[in-house]
Amino acid sequence: MSSKRHEIVEKNVGLFAILMVLAISIGGLVEITPLMFQKQTTEPVANLRPYTALEMEGRDIYIREGCNVCHSQMVRPFRAETERYGHYSVAGESVWEHPFLWGSKRTGPDLARVGGRYSDEWHRVHLINPRDVVPQSNMPGFPWLDENILDGELTAKKLTIFKDNFGVPYTDEQIANAKSNVVGKTEMQALIAYLQSLGHAMK
Repeated sequence: MSSKRHEIVEKNVGLFAILMVLAISIGGLVEITPLMFQKQTTEPVANLRPYTALEMEGRDIYIREGCNVCHSQMVRPFRAETERYGHYSVAGESVWEHPFLWGSKRTGPDLARVGGRYSDEWHRVHLINPRDVVPQSNMPGFPWLDENILDGELTAKKLTIFKDNFGVPYTDEQIANAKSNVVGKTEMQALIAYLQSLGHAMK
């Protein structure tokens, strides 16, 4: 009797597809749903702080220029990775990240712990012409970042969106001062500020 039922499923493509989707859905719910209620995946780690206005602008530039296409921001819990990059990434570091920039492509090194590893001047030279500091680099240069000036017109709005929609604990003062904290700064300064902030919570 059971073999006949099995045969019915195997010969009926539509039924087989429905049962397959059902099985995958149940398996996904069993694995994913508990994560939504675990503190370690929904609450920020102890030292996490929101991005400053300048760092937030730098993050947007990082996305705009496609840096996340070649650089991941997720250190896996393997010895080879932790020895090279530092402490493995934990979910609590990324609770205020929208969108997540974990990535999986590593044309360049992982940047999850790059903050404080190099000086601001090193980053500036590297971004203008990477081969000046890393001769074997195949990364393109971004010299225009040193010329483009931020006007800060949308910075306060960005912080407000992150506060209201994603629960990032920005204060009214931080939002009010957002424009003045970035106006006149270069995109290069903003991107470097963002890079220097990466990994601060797990130092």
